[in-house]
Amino acid sequence: MKLLVITQTVDLNDDVLGSFHVWLKELAKNCDSLLVICLRRGQFDLPANVKVLSLGKESGYSRLKYLKRFFKYLWQYRHDYDRVFVHMNPIYIILAGWWWRLSDKSVALWYTHRQVDLKLRIAAYFSNIIFTAAPESFRLKSKKIKVVGHGIDVESFKCGTPKSNQVFTILHIGRLTPIKNCDTLIIAAGFLKTILNQPFKVVFVGAAVTTSDQVYAGQLREQVKILGLEDIISFVGSVPNRLICDYYCQADLTVNLTPTGGIDKAVLESMAAGLPVLTSNQAFRDYFGIYADRLIFTLRDAKDLADKISTVIISDRAPIANYLQQVVKERSDVSSLINKIITLWL
Repeated sequence: MKLLVITQTVDLNDDVLGSFHVWLKELAKNCDSLLVICLRRGQFDLPANVKVLSLGKESGYSRLKYLKRFFKYLWQYRHDYDRVFVHMNPIYIILAGWWWRLSDKSVALWYTHRQVDLKLRIAAYFSNIIFTAAPESFRLKSKKIKVVGHGIDVESFKCGTPKSNQVFTILHIGRLTPIKNCDTLIIAAGFLKTILNQPFKVVFVGAAVTTSDQVYAGQLREQVKILGLEDIISFVGSVPNRLICDYYCQADLTVNLTPTGGIDKAVLESMAAGLPVLTSNQAFRDYFGIYADRLIFTLRDAKDLADKISTVIISDRAPIANYLQQVVKERSDVSSLINKIITLWL
């Protein structure tokens, strides 16, 4: 198989999309050749059968130049691929889906997001097959949809050394953006300060990317000051995905505050690191099994979150952590995911 992959970023140091690098490695194992077109190219370490082409965002090119390069690459390398895998960017299928259909090239879309718009509908029409992580992460109805779970490099998140930090640490991984509901965790920390008889801290790892995100991040910091939580809550900022394991391994619990939707890889990474994880995303109920009622809290309910955190603190966390670690190994290792995709697509 000669495969073309189109994605946003190829960069080991990217805090969000650095995790896609391991997908490319696994895909390369199943291909004679792998051609990757990305909007931005940074540091990467991929097998010899992989060629990475950038549309030039790292050089500050204009959108018009991105577009010219995109069509140039499609024409220049038209004989170097027979299948197309588009990762999370329906716009590329809108731009070239007609060409791939005329060229008889099979098109697969990977999409895990609650949003449904006209772009997604058009992309779904031109796709031959659509992969998603959970039924909740692709809201269009289509016979093309294949629910395959998510994929991470499970082994890379295992913690090899005991936690050195003595203060109970609650970790949030993800962008500082309103959809992440970070303010709910801050309010919950205020409740915990009054009911816990032990010290604890909350660490936010992630950046505010857009202008609106930066406004939201400023509101979060102001909220921390108003509640008098400066000695408890810290904001680390952006961390490359390849280094994020260090933060998991120094934490006792992670919290994910997004609404029900896709299978958030931060939850899977937490499970792989052997951490209990609390989430408001009902898509994880099946993953959490017998512990679901203890680990899923009501969306934007800070009191419910605080109560569940306090329960986890006084519980024996080892059985929960071991259970979650086994589940993620069986269901969400990247090699298994890529094998599913290849098998269903071919």
